[in-house]
Amino acid sequence: MILFPAIDLIAGQVVRLQRGDRSKMTVYSTDPAAVARDFVARGAKWIHVVDLSATFEEDADALEKNRRAIAAICQVPGISVDTGGGVRSMEAVARLADAGAKRIAIGTALVRDPGFAEAAAREYGELLVADVAARDGQVRVNGWREGEALQADELVSRLAALGYRHLVFTDIARDGMQTGIDVDAYRHISGVAGFPVVASGGIATLADIRALAAAGPAVVEGAITGRAIYEGNFSLEDALAAAATGSAAARVASEDQKEDQPC
Repeated sequence: MILFPAIDLIAGQVVRLQRGDRSKMTVYSTDPAAVARDFVARGAKWIHVVDLSATFEEDADALEKNRRAIAAICQVPGISVDTGGGVRSMEAVARLADAGAKRIAIGTALVRDPGFAEAAAREYGELLVADVAARDGQVRVNGWREGEALQADELVSRLAALGYRHLVFTDIARDGMQTGIDVDAYRHISGVAGFPVVASGGIATLADIRALAAAGPAVVEGAITGRAIYEGNFSLEDALAAAATGSAAARVASEDQKEDQPC
């Protein structure tokens, strides 16, 4: 299972929000590239980067600071960058691709601009990630500030039909709260999608990471964790080991199940 340590950016600063609330922000660093280099030194292969200033449609200065930060992170040797936030045009996708991003997430525009969502999937394919966030099964957009009369299952099914094959699913009620994860929710969403998903929201302990990994590669492709690492709940090294241990356990369980089946 891929373990994605998270770098959330506002005006070039590394921050974390509680449940996506801009007013409940903690600043962890003013040097995002240094944070990325530290993650690489500690064993990370991927980083999840979110441009919250673009998501919240902040001023030009904040947007430019984040663009420079993302470009600098993408240049850090040894890391693959999965990034998104406020990606609502082909120009934005192209800019991030040119910066060196290996995956680019689209969120609000999946709902608000289905024509763009379809065209982007057709042109960029595997480079794209569908970023779906929900509370109580209902899709939330625009930095999670607005609800849609749309169920997550319906949106995920629609995106799979368009050709999206990477999906981050965020449980908003748990994001940034370190309240633990709901493996069954990700199992359900992956079943709707027809491919494994990246779990986001609520990771509080190494047991949460192991549980996600143990769900198996057909259910969970990866997991995103931020606040728990920044606040010392566990080290990144231990989180990466937990992801690997859980994945190994899932493989053993799968092999045992196959052996138990009658010939």
